[in-house]
Formats: sequence, C-alpha cells, structure tokens
Amino acid sequence: MPGSTLLQRALGRAGITDIGLWQGSEAGGGALLLLRADHVYDASLVAGLAKTPGALLCRPGDDQPVAAHLPAGTSAELAAAALARGSAAGDPAFAGLSPLQPAALVGGYNRTLRKRGAPYVLPLTAESRQAVEWRTFGGAYKGVTDFVTKHIWPRPAFHVTRACAALGITPNMVTALSLVMVFLALWLFSEGMFWPGLAAAWIMTFLDTVDGKLARVTLTSTKFGNWFDHLIDMIHPPFWWLAWIAGCGAVDLPLENPTLVGAVIFGGYVLQRLQEGLFIICFKIQIHIWRRFDSFFRQIIARRNPNLVMLTIALILGRPNLGIVAVAIWTAAGCVEQAVVTVQAGLALRRGPVRSWLEA
Repeated sequence: MPGSTLLQRALGRAGITDIGLWQGSEAGGGALLLLRADHVYDASLVAGLAKTPGALLCRPGDDQPVAAHLPAGTSAELAAAALARGSAAGDPAFAGLSPLQPAALVGGYNRTLRKRGAPYVLPLTAESRQAVEWRTFGGAYKGVTDFVTKHIWPRPAFHVTRACAALGITPNMVTALSLVMVFLALWLFSEGMFWPGLAAAWIMTFLDTVDGKLARVTLTSTKFGNWFDHLIDMIHPPFWWLAWIAGCGAVDLPLENPTLVGAVIFGGYVLQRLQEGLFIICFKIQIHIWRRFDSFFRQIIARRNPNLVMLTIALILGRPNLGIVAVAIWTAAGCVEQAVVTVQAGLALRRGPVRSWLEA
C-alpha cells in the first residue's frame, strides 16, 4: 500500500476531514497539519500531532523533522519547503515550533494493545519496505496475550496478513472464515474426530490473530468488525471443551464424571470472565497488566490457546479424556489465581492507585 493511503486513513481516524496533497499554497488561514507522505506513521502519532498545535515531529535517530502542526495564522510555505528538503529542526522555517520525538508526543505505553514501545515513524523506500512492513506488523501486536499468539504465530501471521492486504481481503472476511472453523471444530470434537477438530481449531486461532493485525496495519478496523471478532472469541471456547467431553464418550473413552468436568470448565470460564470484569470496575485496569507476573501468567492461563496445547499433547499420548480433565483442573486453578490477585490489588489500593507495571 502507498504510504499516502495509510496516512489518509490515519488522518481520517484522527478526525481530519480536509485531506489532500500539498499544492504549494495555503487554503484559508486556519491550523494546518503538514506530514511527509514518504514516511509511515504510527496512527497514534498522527492523532497526537492533530491534538498538539505547534508540534514539530522529528524522526528518531537523526532528529529530522517529518511533520508539523502549524497553528492558525502561521505561514505554511516555508515550513512545507523545509520539510520537503529535509531541513534540520533549527531551520528558521520552523521558528515557533517545538521539536518532539515520537515518545514525547504520545508516550511509550499503548493502553489499547497493552504494551510498551516507542511509536514509529519510518522512511518508506523500495529498500526499506520489508523492514517497514515488519515493524508496522509488530506495532499491531498485543503485548499481553497467550504464548502461542505471542511467540509462535507472529512470523506466519505476518506473511498471511501481507498477502491478505495485497489481495484486498478484508478483516471481516477473515473473521467470517474463522467463524466457520469454530463450528467445524465444534462438530468434529463432538463426534470424537479429534485430530481433524484440532486442525480446524488451530486454523481458527491463527485466523483470529490475522484478522486483528490486518485491521490494525491497514487501518481498516470498524466497530462492527471489533464486535464481531470479540463476540466470537468470548463465546465459543467453553462449547469446544463440552464438545470434547461428548467426543470422549463417542470414542469409548468416557469420563468418570463428565457432568462435573463440564460444570467446572463452563462455570470456571464464566467466572474468570466475571473476575476480569470486576477487576476493571474496581481498579480501572485489566487484571493481566497489573504486575509483571500477571502479564506472564496471561500467557499460560486457561484460555483457548493454552487449553488447545494441553489437548494436543494429550491426544498425542492417546488420552484425550485426561486432556480435558487437565483443562478443567487448570481452569479451576486460574479462577483461584485471579481471586488471589483481586484480593492483593484490593490491599494494594490502600497505598494508592493500582497502576500497570507497563506504565512505569
């Protein structure tokens, strides 16, 4: 995608409606944003620049200005020419503007993606394209998530995301395919066809990684798409595990007490979600970003991907029934861990606000 396409989308998301190429003269005399279109900007930087009159955004490393927010009444021709020729921040054309590094403009903590990291502004050339693509893809990744999503999916998801963007495949198309995989895995599990079911389930989890990254790197996310994706993610996991219990009976590996195991899994999943919501209500942050340990535990907590790992290992060992029992035990353990964390946060609140370690 041309850098100018991403830039126009970022400006639109920042609430800017009058967008166009610089024509060498001012239109009106109001405030003006000038951004070099041969660079790729973190969307948060574009939004931050739009809210900061007088800011001169400089590229990290060499401090070269690449964008400016000129207050109303400021002459733009000199500033535009200086930006175009790559002048230093000390150029008289930038008089009255405050040079800012990306992190100084918007900070280094991304609350939405639950991670720390410097927002990027990168020159886009034929030589730098692949590096820029990888950097923007990494910038779209959540910092606190399960270990499969964090450590296994990134490289293959990058190539699939890139292919989807090139082919014009939208995030909602990917999400719709993942929904098909949800129902396919559900049916296969219930029939005791565990290996084909696991294949469908793992494909679904992979697509669940791709759709969000595709939406964020192409700046095409929508409220409907976000709702569609998260609703699927929230609802389907416990039904997979109940179907697995039924499948164990279908292949003559029944559990001693399938009702109890199913109740623990389903009830524990609902309880975990309620605990996480309660933590947000009480402490205004998510439970898994409070302390470094909490972020680590999120990688292995009894959620969909860690549970699938346990079930895959159990199936390799020929004991799918023991695998689902392990899921039940780990689900109960996760509920206890989150209850303990909530109590600890309540005690810590007496010493001051509960803040994420990522904001430190």
